[in-house]
Amino acid sequence: MQIELELLAPAKNKSIGIAAIDCGADAVYIAGPKFGAREAAGNSISDIAELVDYAHKFGAKVFMVVNTILYEDELQQARETIIEAHRIGCDAIIVQDLSILEMDLPPIELYASTQTNIRTVQQARFLESLGFSRLILARELSLQQIAQIKDAVNVPIETFIHGALCVSYSGQCYMSQKITGRSANRGCCAQACRNNYTLIDSTGKEVRYSNGTPVAKDAPILSLKDFNLSGHIPELVEAGVTSFKIEGRLKNESYIKNTVLLYRRKIDEFLESNPKYCRASYGRCTGGFTPDPAATFNRDYTTLFIEGKRGKWNSSNGAKYLGEFIGTVSSCGTNRYGQLHFTYKSASGATINNGDGLCFVTPKGEILGARANTCNGNMVATTEKLDVPVSSRLYRNYNILFEKELEKNPPRRCIYVDLYISSSPEGLAVKACTQEGIEVTHIVGERGDIAQNPALAAENIRKQLGKSTDIFNFCVQQVELEEIPFFPASTLNGIRREIAQLLLQKIKETVSHNRERAAQDFIANRKNKSPLPVKEELDYLANCSNSVSRGLYSKLGAIEVAPAYEIQQQPGAELMRTKYCIKYELGLCPNYAAKWSADKGYRNNLDKVTFKEPLFLLNGKNKFRLGFDCANCEMLIIG
Repeated sequence: MQIELELLAPAKNKSIGIAAIDCGADAVYIAGPKFGAREAAGNSISDIAELVDYAHKFGAKVFMVVNTILYEDELQQARETIIEAHRIGCDAIIVQDLSILEMDLPPIELYASTQTNIRTVQQARFLESLGFSRLILARELSLQQIAQIKDAVNVPIETFIHGALCVSYSGQCYMSQKITGRSANRGCCAQACRNNYTLIDSTGKEVRYSNGTPVAKDAPILSLKDFNLSGHIPELVEAGVTSFKIEGRLKNESYIKNTVLLYRRKIDEFLESNPKYCRASYGRCTGGFTPDPAATFNRDYTTLFIEGKRGKWNSSNGAKYLGEFIGTVSSCGTNRYGQLHFTYKSASGATINNGDGLCFVTPKGEILGARANTCNGNMVATTEKLDVPVSSRLYRNYNILFEKELEKNPPRRCIYVDLYISSSPEGLAVKACTQEGIEVTHIVGERGDIAQNPALAAENIRKQLGKSTDIFNFCVQQVELEEIPFFPASTLNGIRREIAQLLLQKIKETVSHNRERAAQDFIANRKNKSPLPVKEELDYLANCSNSVSRGLYSKLGAIEVAPAYEIQQQPGAELMRTKYCIKYELGLCPNYAAKWSADKGYRNNLDKVTFKEPLFLLNGKNKFRLGFDCANCEMLIIG
C-alpha cells in the first residue's frame, strides 16, 4: 500500500484556499470566525463550507484551526465552532488549548498544533498519549531529531517547509503580551521580534567593537529570515514526514499560488521516482506559470537547523521584504517637481518594468521605497520625491510582469479518467476509472442506429467522449462492441457530462467515508490510550488559561499548575526561549571553538568586543535581559 504525502497550504480566505487547491495543494488550513492564531484571518462558516465542497471534489482536505488558548468564557463558543466545522465537512481541527480534548465533540480528528511546542521525543509521546491523531512539529528541529520523534510515536508527522519564522519556539513567546497586552497565543501578536533593538551590557552602555562601531544599534536583531526547505523533500520523507506545511495565513493570493506550485512540482518530482509514495489527493496540475520563490514576499531564505548545524539566520537587511536583488544605482537626480529618476547597473541582467515596486538600501543602511513609473532601458523615472545616493543597492519587491503571469497563466488541475466501452444487456456500458482508483459505470440505454461506417463511428465516440468536462480529462482507452452504434455529438456530450456527475458523486462519497472512518479510528484510539503522567520537563507545554486545562494537568499528575502568562504576569518571567542565539549571530559564542570551529562561515569576534554580562536588548522604554542556556544551545529573553 502506498504512503500518501500531503502538501498543506494556508488559506486566509475562501478564494485563496481555492487557488491553493487549483495549484496542487492536497489540503488547506483555515480559521473559522474566531480562535485562529491569526486574528486578522477569520472566516464565516458558510465560506468555509464552500471551500470544503470545492476541495472535496479533488479529494483534498480542509482543516480548521482552533489554535489559540481559550479563556473560561470562550469554551462553549469554541465547542460550537468545532461542531459547526464537523457539520460542514471539515476533516480535522488543529488545536493548541488542551481543554478541547475534554469537550464533548462530534467525531472529528484533532491535531496537535505547532503551538503545543513539540520539539522532543518526550513531548511528542506525551501529546500522542492524550489521543491526538497528528503531531505538528516545531520548526527548529534537525532531520535527525524529526526521525527520532517519528520513531517514538505511531501517529503521522507534519512539519513546516516554507514561510515566516518566529524567533521563539511556537507557543512559548510572551513578548507581545508583555509590551502591548496583545498575546501571540491569542492570535494578535504585535511582532515584537521584527522591531529594532540596541544591544547593551550590564553597565547600560552599547556593546561596541574595539574600533568603536556598535555591534547592534537600532537593528532587527531578533528578526529571522524565512524558511525554505524546497531542496530537502527527499530527506524529510526519509525522516518520516508525511505532511509538508506552508506558513502564511496572512499572505496574499499570488504568494500562495507561487509557493504551492513550487512545492507541488518538488513533491511530484520525488513521487515520479519513488512509487512507494503517492499524492494525498486526486488530480494533477499541468501547465501554468513557472514558480519563483524570490519574486514574492520573503526576508531572504534559510533552512534553519534542518541539517543539524547553525548558520546566519538573521534577516540582517530588515524585517520587511526588500525583494529580489537587481543591481546598484549608478546615477540619480530629480525632475522639476522633485521626483526621483535614476539609472542602474543590473547585476544579473534583470530589467525594471513600468509598475514594478522598488526598494533602495543606501550605503548608510537606510531603506527607501518607490514605484517605477516610466522605464527606458536602464533609466527609471518615479513619482516619489526621494534622495537616493549613488551606489545604493536596488531591489524589486513587486514584479508586475510576474504578477500578471500568475493571474493570466494559472496551472490547470484535472483528474485524468480512462473510459472503457463495452456492450451490456441494457445497451452500452461505459466504465470510467480515474488514475487514483475511483470507478463508476454508466449504462447508456439508448442503443443508437448501427453505423454504416464502423471505423468512423468508433472514432466519433473516441473524439466526443475523450474531452474535458468540469475537473475531468477523459480518454477513451477501449471500445469493445460487436456492432458500433452511431450517436450524434450532442448525445455523446451528454453521456460525458453524466459520467462526470457520477464521478463527482462517487468522489464525494469516498471522501465522506474516509473522513468518517478516520474520525471513528481517532475516537477508538483515544479510548484505548493511557495518558502519560506530566513530567517536570513538560510543564512549559501548558498555557493554562481556563479551569478545564488546569484540571487536565492536575489529573495527569502536575504538582503545580500556574495560570497562563496572559492571565497572570510573573515578574522576571521567561518571555521567550529560542534556538536562535544573538551571541552566535554576532560572533560572540563562548563555545565557538568546541562546537562551531568547523563552521567556515562563522566570524569569531570574541577578541574584538568587550562587554559585561548580562546583556540586554533596548527598544525605547522596553528593556529585556538576555539569558544563555549553553547546555541546550538556547537563548532566553527575560522580562
